[in-house]
Amino acid sequence: MEQPIAPDSPEAIRSANLGDPLPIDFVGECRIVLRSAMMLALLIVIVPLHYLFRWVKYGSPFAMLFLRLACRIVGGRVKIHGVPLRRDVFFISNHVSWLDVPAIGGANGSTFVARSELKKTRALGWLAGMNRTVFTQRSEKLNIAAQINDLREAMADNWSITIFAEGTVTDGHSLLPFKTSFLRVLEPPPPGVLVQPLVIDYGPLAEWIAWLNMENGIDNARRIFARRGNFPINLHFLDPFDPHDFPGRKAVAAEARRQIETCLTGKLGKPLRPYRFDVASVGYVAPATDGLNPA
Repeated sequence: MEQPIAPDSPEAIRSANLGDPLPIDFVGECRIVLRSAMMLALLIVIVPLHYLFRWVKYGSPFAMLFLRLACRIVGGRVKIHGVPLRRDVFFISNHVSWLDVPAIGGANGSTFVARSELKKTRALGWLAGMNRTVFTQRSEKLNIAAQINDLREAMADNWSITIFAEGTVTDGHSLLPFKTSFLRVLEPPPPGVLVQPLVIDYGPLAEWIAWLNMENGIDNARRIFARRGNFPINLHFLDPFDPHDFPGRKAVAAEARRQIETCLTGKLGKPLRPYRFDVASVGYVAPATDGLNPA
C-alpha cells in the first residue's frame, strides 16, 4: 500500500505546484468536515448580527470577528509585530495565500481592494461585500469619481484599506513587481490618509501554505483544512509614511516595496529569490532555472 505524502513535506509542495491533489487520509478528511462545519456555524451566527448592526450604523465589528475566528478555525495563530495604524490608512502588503485576508482583516478590521472578477463569484463575492471590499476593473478605465466614493464609504465603515500590490500570490520567498494600477486610489491621496507597508510571514510553512501555480483553490483549501495543529502567521507593520511625500503612485509603490523587501529579507535570513512560475495575469515571466518550471 502506497504511503501518503506528509502534508508539510517538499514532495507535498512539489505535488501541489504541479496541480496533483494531495492524498488526504481519513483523519485529515475528518478535520476538513469538522472545520467546514465550524465555519458554517460561525456564518449562521455572525451574518444576521452583522446585518442587524448595519441597520443602526456603519462600522460593524462582526465582519472583523468572523475573519478572526475563521483564521483560528483553520489553525492560523496571528502575531502582530509593530504598531498598526487604526484608521485613515492604506496598508500595502505582500501576498502569499487566501489566508492573508482573514489574517489581516481579523487583526485590524481592514477591507481590501480586489479585482472585479471576485465580485462575480457567489460565495466569495458576497463575503467580500460584507467586508466593504472595493472592486476595481482591469480592462476598463476606472471611473475616478465612483472609485473615490467607494473608498470613502469603505473608510467610513472599516477605517482602513489593504492593497496586495503584486496583484497575485507568491511563495513567501519572492516579491513580484508591484502593479501601480492598484495604487491609483492614492492618486491623489485622500486628505489625512497615510500608507503603512505590511509584511505577512508564515515562517517555514510559507511555501506550503501558499496557493501556487497549477493548484486549484479547492485543493489548496483542503490541504490547509486537513492539516494537523496550528501554524504561525506573523504580521509585521512597518513605518507609515505620507503619500504626499512620494508624489505619484510609482513613487509610493517603490517606497512600500523597499520597506517590504527589507523586512522580508531579514525574516528569511537570505535574499529573496525570483518567483519560479509565470503569472500571465500580471505579465510576469519566470526565469527558466528551476525544475518546477514548465518546459
